[in-house]
Order: sequence, then C-alpha cells, then structure tokens
Amino acid sequence: MAPHIDDSMGPQMERNISKLTSNTVALVLAGGRGTRLKQLTDWRAKPAVPFGGKFRIIDFPMSNCINSGIRRISVITQYKSHSLQRHLQRGWSFMSGQFGEFVEVLPAQQRMGEGWYSGTADAVYQNLDIIRYYDPKYVIILAGDHIYKMDYGKMIAAHVAKGADITVGCIPVPIADARAFGVMAIDGNSRIVEFAEKPKNPKPMPADESQALASMGIYVFSASYLRDRLVADAANGDSSHDFGHDIIPHAIANDNAFAFPFMAGNTSVSGYWRDVGTIDAYWEANINLADIAPDLNLYDKNWPIWTYQEQLPPAKFAFDDDDRRGHAIDSLISGGCLITGATIRHSVLFSSVRVHSHTLVEDSVVLPDVEIGHNCRIKRCVIDKGSVVPDGMIIGEDPVEDARRFHLSEGGIVLVTPEMLGQSLHEL
Repeated sequence: MAPHIDDSMGPQMERNISKLTSNTVALVLAGGRGTRLKQLTDWRAKPAVPFGGKFRIIDFPMSNCINSGIRRISVITQYKSHSLQRHLQRGWSFMSGQFGEFVEVLPAQQRMGEGWYSGTADAVYQNLDIIRYYDPKYVIILAGDHIYKMDYGKMIAAHVAKGADITVGCIPVPIADARAFGVMAIDGNSRIVEFAEKPKNPKPMPADESQALASMGIYVFSASYLRDRLVADAANGDSSHDFGHDIIPHAIANDNAFAFPFMAGNTSVSGYWRDVGTIDAYWEANINLADIAPDLNLYDKNWPIWTYQEQLPPAKFAFDDDDRRGHAIDSLISGGCLITGATIRHSVLFSSVRVHSHTLVEDSVVLPDVEIGHNCRIKRCVIDKGSVVPDGMIIGEDPVEDARRFHLSEGGIVLVTPEMLGQSLHEL
C-alpha cells in the first residue's frame, strides 16, 4: 500500500520514507555555465561558484540528499568542470561504497552517439546504462545551482501516494521573475494541467495574480517511466531533449504528472529558496547571511550543509591602535583570513583573504585567496578568487569609473576579477 504523506510523521511513516529513499538514485545536473553570472563563471561551472563563506552552490542540493536519506548520488557535469570535480572528490568522498553508497561524477563522454549533452533530458539519457546498473525504483533529478533546504523524502512519498509518473517540485515566484522558470497550472488534486518553459507572459496563480507557480528544477520519476520516455525522446528528431520543453509537456498531455509544493518538504521556517543566477541575486543572497537574522540558517544542526573542509588556521585580527585597528562588524570571516589594521563591515570573506591596514571593506563578498592592499575603500562588490587589489584603490563609489574598469550590474554591484585588474591568474 502506498504511504500517505503527512506532516506529523510517526515512526512507521519515517520507516516507509526511508525505504523509498534507499530505492532512489539522485542525479544532480551540474553541467551549466550560468552566463548571467558574467565573468564569475568564465573559469568554473555555476554549481562550483563559492557561496556563504565556505561552501559552493552544489553543496546545498547535495546536502539535501544526504539529510533526506538519499545516499546514491551522481553528478552530471559538462562545462569547465575541473574545480567542481575536485571539490566533489575532496569534500564528498566520505560515502561508503561497501554499503552501496556513492557520490560519482558523470562527465560528458559521448556514451550514446557522438555528441555532447544537447539538453537536460539528453544528459540523463546518455547515462541510462549507468542508471540501469544501479537498478533504482525512483530517480530524483536536481538542479545543481540553487540554494535551499528540502526533505526530498516527503516529495518521493507524495509521488508514490499519487501514483505519479513524474512529480515536479514547485514554488510561487513573483510574476516579474517567472519568465526565467518553467511555469505551471495545477488542479485541486495537484495534477499539472498546463506548463510553459520560460514564458514571455507567465500565467498568474488564481489565488494571487502577483505570483506564478514555478518549477524548481526538481523532478521525481518512476525509474521505468523515465527510461521509456528518454528512449522515445532521443528517437524524436523534433525534440530539443530538454525536461522543461519536451519531457514535462508530454507527461502532462499523456501521463500522470503532479506538482509538489516546496513548503511541504521545506526544513526551515522561512521557506528559503534562491536562484543565485545573476550578480545582483548572488551578492544579495551572500550579504543577507551577514544580517543579524539572515533568511538562511547555516547554524541548523538538524540539517547541516556538508562541504570540503580545507585545513586552515583561524581568522586573525591584528593591531589595536586608534587609527589602525583590525576588526569586523556584522560579517562572516572564514578560516585563514588576516585582517591587519582594516575594517570589515557587513561583508562575507571567504577563506584565506588578506586585508591590509587603513582599508574599509563594506557590503562586499570577497572570494578565497583575495588580497586587498593598504588604504583601499571597497563597497558593494563581488571580488573573485585570487584577485590582488592594489594599494589605494577605490571601488563602488563612482559608477562611471567602476563600469569602465569592471562589470557593473543592473543593481549597482561591482564584479571584480583578476583579469579586470590586469592579472593573468588563468593564463595558459
């Protein structure tokens, strides 16, 4: 008998869900570049972009899998995946193969035909032989580039309870933002009756015309159904081989497609979910973590975020003179940082950042291994890994000058990379 999903789960319900998750393989789609992050993804895939002082974006869906009891995880990569693969090898190698657990990387390798991945559905199709080898009963497909906490077990249980072929995770988003998502309409039983991928005019929700019901890029499939649909889709010359454009619309028209609301599987009070796909969204989500009461709780021991823990010394703050005091206010300062006679205010500093005397860093996100010189003023910036900001440089005060030297976002955030500073960090 299919389990009935209930927020007040007792021991038997938890046991039923654990059986479902143990019969599930997770596929994390992590091959995208993320062009809206501009030069921040010139040398790394979007899921590999650092986030929150010590994590990378992909750590959040990966941690959701572990915390949900899904311990068979494959990460599908393609675009500039070296740093992503290195991070997964270093930080996610604790899974025990002798118990059938794994985190493995599936790079584009022309397993089926001679092309690279031509769409999200094709990326999974080209790895069907590997999926078949693991013989799961259910497959959950996840976007590797969103920040959120979610118990996938509840979504899988709902999928089984409704006898669904595919279940799509969904969340209300403002109409103005919905053009970047797949937008759906559902009936009273949560069956999806309409779906449009990135529509120019998103259909509003009946109960709130200021919002649309958007796909989160989270799909639960019955494994046999997924296999049959991907084989049929691969044989269709008119298909773009994409879940949003092809697989979901076909399922709505012909099979059992249901929606699952994010709030039913949400593990935090706030219902936090972010697509940090633009410089403004990325900066805002990071800076929010420095607030007194951030929207995302990184200190939740019941739902930890796992990552690679580099062995670094503690952060150090040096000098205590009236005109030269190393200190930080309302900020996240990671291991290995040296703040010598500088002021850090409402900012996020990643690992091994060095900030020299008489410098002010304010409302900024500073990625690992950055060095900021003496007598600088840095405001509302994102500074990419390895940048060396020279003495006396002022960034974030003159938009015209900032736009001439760096990338200035629509919201006025300045993106600084080593190349923009004339430094050849990635020179061949």
